[in-house]
Amino acid sequence: MKGTIFLPCAAGAEPLLADEAFAFVGNAQAVRGGVVVRGDATSAMRMNLESRLAQRVLWLVAEGPYAHEHDLYDIARGVRWSDWITPRQTLRVDTTAQRSPLKSLNFATLRIKDAVCDVLRDASGERPSVDTRQPDLPLALHLSATHAQLYVDLSGEALFKRGWREAKGEAPLKETLAAALLAFAGWQGREGDGPLLDPCCGAGTIAIEAAQLACGIAPGLQRRFAFERLLPFRDQLPAWRELQRAARERVHAPAAPVFAGDVSFRMTDFAVRNAERAGVKQAIEFKTADALQRPPPAAQGTLLLNPPYGERIGAKGSGAREGFEEGSGSSAEFFAQLAAHWKRHYAGWSGWILSPDMKLPTLMRLKESRRVPVWNGPIECRLFRFDMQAGSLRRDSGGN
Repeated sequence: MKGTIFLPCAAGAEPLLADEAFAFVGNAQAVRGGVVVRGDATSAMRMNLESRLAQRVLWLVAEGPYAHEHDLYDIARGVRWSDWITPRQTLRVDTTAQRSPLKSLNFATLRIKDAVCDVLRDASGERPSVDTRQPDLPLALHLSATHAQLYVDLSGEALFKRGWREAKGEAPLKETLAAALLAFAGWQGREGDGPLLDPCCGAGTIAIEAAQLACGIAPGLQRRFAFERLLPFRDQLPAWRELQRAARERVHAPAAPVFAGDVSFRMTDFAVRNAERAGVKQAIEFKTADALQRPPPAAQGTLLLNPPYGERIGAKGSGAREGFEEGSGSSAEFFAQLAAHWKRHYAGWSGWILSPDMKLPTLMRLKESRRVPVWNGPIECRLFRFDMQAGSLRRDSGGN
């Protein structure tokens, strides 16, 4: 069983995912919105288990040109669906489109479902049922202006769901994006990477992802996947158990220290409980503290934070929330005070901030050394890097 696998990811993370996929599969081609690899069942299982950056693992089963919904039916009708599920199992079709001429994507979805059911009915005399929540066969249809691609979603639930999250803070960062931020920052939990600090940790996503990296914990080790219920993978389940066993044996004590905290006792408590479920509570030193006052935990290291901003925590159109750190006043005041605190106390550290505000360096009165385009869901952001140097505050003050 060999085929084409598509790994979708957050916009901007394609080169990172290509490097990751190449390390696991041996080939990778970055395209807009993800990475294409050629592989077998083991490749697909390994990417589900090991990928921190992919949103899903999609196996291409059919593709072709289309002009009408009936063309989509014919494309799906050409697949031997009896090789994938039995009539007693369930399915669901999710459709995405870019510049599609079709008037109704719901009807396109229905035609794919009809084709699958008709193939199975012809083969066995029975039709499978639809399950919109936990289908045995999740299908993903993507339509361009002229071309259709039909995939089996081997992940089931999106891969950012690592299997540990229950308590959420306000607008939690997806784990796949947290992994991308860490990769952009060059922090991969190695001994030489030094300490990592997230002083606005919220629900703890960045710190937990960092701690799992530092401990060698595979991101998919605590969850189940759709491929485990599909017929082509039944003979592969012993190999899957072996991949899981090898991943468990790789877990080790943290190679680099991780520090985190929030100004809110409630959020810090959420983060601690999330870390416990993720198996890394002992690998993170949590502390409830104001980011504007927290002293550095080491002489040098990496700061990485995703501070709250309006579109993440307010109703649409409500604008940025004022004073998201207690006692900080406006967000502009917060960032100015944060920069002053970093310049006084964090010489030798590099600071990375994810923000939708393209003028953040101006607010902080700092010159960024790097500016990386990143999308947090539908929100266009930049990941800014600031390098703190001893005496930077005196130089800034002298120029005023």
